[in-house]
Amino acid sequence: MGLLDKLSGLLGLKKKEVHVLCLGLDNSGKTTIINKLKPSNAQCQDIVPTIGFTIEKFKSSSLSFTVFDMSGQGRYRNLWEHYYKDGQAIIFVIDSSDKLRMVVAKEELDTLLNHPDIKHRRIPILFFANKMDLRDAVTSVKVSQLLCLESIKDKPWHICASDAIKGEGLQEGVDWLQGTSHTTVHL
Repeated sequence: MGLLDKLSGLLGLKKKEVHVLCLGLDNSGKTTIINKLKPSNAQCQDIVPTIGFTIEKFKSSSLSFTVFDMSGQGRYRNLWEHYYKDGQAIIFVIDSSDKLRMVVAKEELDTLLNHPDIKHRRIPILFFANKMDLRDAVTSVKVSQLLCLESIKDKPWHICASDAIKGEGLQEGVDWLQGTSHTTVHL
């Protein structure tokens, strides 16, 4: 059973499909996280960088998940906004060991939060401070400070330290998203 199976409560029984946007800079670990969230029989062994975007569809016992894995390469980031309107939750992945690009991640997050299709919605945002296994990684608290997450007042958000390769921290994030989404996502 994959971690997204745990999100089956996300929509109650009202809908059969949930749309989750997975965003972040290139090489932050988005595809690896999505792979770990899938049911074990659907997981890939070899992860390659996403070019453009991929759409992953898979089923849990009662729901069908559509996860949009958006490339974080600069030339593709303008594509993200085409999927905001249909997103019911956002997973934003940060490479916690890449201090040099933390400013770029903050700029992309600010652009996301100010987009008309996101700005006035109480869409939950789950942040993964990923690659915590690397020696240069900063703590999730430090990532939160660098991204000024405390300034997000109009949306529920949560940050988790994670190591996508081992799957560490992913369950905490999914549990938070499931619990928060009951009260914040109106579908």
